[in-house]
Amino acid sequence: MKSSLLSFALATSLTLITSAAAAADRITGHHFATRSEAMAPNAMAATSQPLATQVALDIMQQGGNAIDAAIAANAVLGLVEPTGNGIGGDLFAIIWDAETEQLYGLNASGRSPQSLSLEYFIENGYDKIPARGVLPLSVPGTVDGWFELHEKFGKLPMEQVLAPAIRYAREGFPVTEVIAYYFERNAAVIGDQPGFAAVFLENGEPPQKGERFKNPDLANTLAKIAEQGRDVFYEGEIAHTISDFVAEHGGFLSYDDLAQHESTWVEPVSSNYRGYDLWELPPNTQGIAAQQILNILENFDLAEMGFDSAEYIHHFVEAKKLAFEDRAKYYADPAFSEAPVEGLLDKGYAKQRAKLIDPNEPAMAVEPGNPPTEGDTIYLTTADQQGNMVSLIQSNYRGMGSGVTPTGLGFVLQNRGELFALEEGHANVFAPGKRPFHTIIPAFVTKDGKPLMSYGVMGGATQPQMHAQILINIIDFDMNLQEAGDAPRILHTGSSQPTGEQMTDGGVISLENGFSAQTRRELIKMGHTLQEAVGPFGGYQAIWKNHEEDVYYGASESRKDGHAAGF
Repeated sequence: MKSSLLSFALATSLTLITSAAAAADRITGHHFATRSEAMAPNAMAATSQPLATQVALDIMQQGGNAIDAAIAANAVLGLVEPTGNGIGGDLFAIIWDAETEQLYGLNASGRSPQSLSLEYFIENGYDKIPARGVLPLSVPGTVDGWFELHEKFGKLPMEQVLAPAIRYAREGFPVTEVIAYYFERNAAVIGDQPGFAAVFLENGEPPQKGERFKNPDLANTLAKIAEQGRDVFYEGEIAHTISDFVAEHGGFLSYDDLAQHESTWVEPVSSNYRGYDLWELPPNTQGIAAQQILNILENFDLAEMGFDSAEYIHHFVEAKKLAFEDRAKYYADPAFSEAPVEGLLDKGYAKQRAKLIDPNEPAMAVEPGNPPTEGDTIYLTTADQQGNMVSLIQSNYRGMGSGVTPTGLGFVLQNRGELFALEEGHANVFAPGKRPFHTIIPAFVTKDGKPLMSYGVMGGATQPQMHAQILINIIDFDMNLQEAGDAPRILHTGSSQPTGEQMTDGGVISLENGFSAQTRRELIKMGHTLQEAVGPFGGYQAIWKNHEEDVYYGASESRKDGHAAGF
């Protein structure tokens, strides 16, 4: 077992703050709860920015449904929270359709440039794809995703759905606190990328908290999309602008790449955890990692261990390591490498993997299994009076993506291509026209065939860990919807990655305020390395359907600026 004097010093220095309540004292609920669940009889929306939540409700009060509301809220978030999403990024969604009483999954992620090859990176000495600039660009899938959702389920015309975002872009909106913080962080890293400063920096400075920020270029872009449809983005004027700008700066994303793009409707996959069916999207997303974690942990009595216990945290982290080793090996674009999804979610396979967990000592390295072969981001959720529910996640990847901002369009292009491996033979190795491994994942829970919970937790590799923790908090630790998100979180980093990195040292655990100093000390004594972290614990939104009373509960992330609300 390894030890860490630094980690021990950290744990003891945090004795006072970690034993205190994480939020103001409340009469009801757990000490870490920040507020009650929102409740409403007709409709509910939960987003990370108040204006987006209000727009979603307004759209539904105008006669739109949950799908219209989700698109409208996403468009607003792309404006008011460009530090996490925008139309230069990708989108995934799970929709409960009340009419057919079934779930639908949409993969609206883009593909790599056809003219860029693995050989280019090798010949130019790259051992990984860079995070910024034109090389990590892939086709932005969000706009096509909106129109796929709208064509299949929408009610209101797209002009009406996008009108609020266009109005706020022209008239301006006040920048909220957390978003202002991320504006500053992103600007420090990508402020010199082509076109970025013209849109997002005034006199070299990012917008500050409370500042009224306008984006007339984005207003014009959204207006063209609303009036002319998705084709103006992929085959028309906007596509030409993107292609010409990228070529001018030495990139490979072309007009043909945009023109050939299409989204894919996929079957969500489910796994049962103690009577609840968790639904995720299959690779190229990492959704099934959450299910693998839960399948492994189902073999242990977590409720008996207790929430604030070294035993629970240890078992959670070790299960995560095992799931992420499979994630590193198998998760990729199924058009190029079919992951054995059914085998990875097999309960017998999970039981075998669970036996690898040493209850007293952390694993420094683990191997991927051999499953049976049968087979920065925003998250928002909406629900309407008809019973439709939408779980939608959308992202630029690293905050404001590549930083590359085509002239006159008002948005940055994503850098998802960074998540390809450059190792020949790897399932996720770069190839032309291929979708990269994707971190963003929407989630949905059903019970006895009925829709129960639409939820997600943004935040890169944080997401499957938090998807699992939210359900564990509700099912094993008897928390309500808001408490499950407010509860302090466990984050393990350092696992093997789909980009080729290998875990050799057991990784690092970061614990939020609220876990006791005693628990931290016990983990260090077991051999875990603890490290303080600020901000990487994700952003949660959720809606719960109470079928007995026919009402919605909503919960929102206290670590972000938004809220849940309904009518």
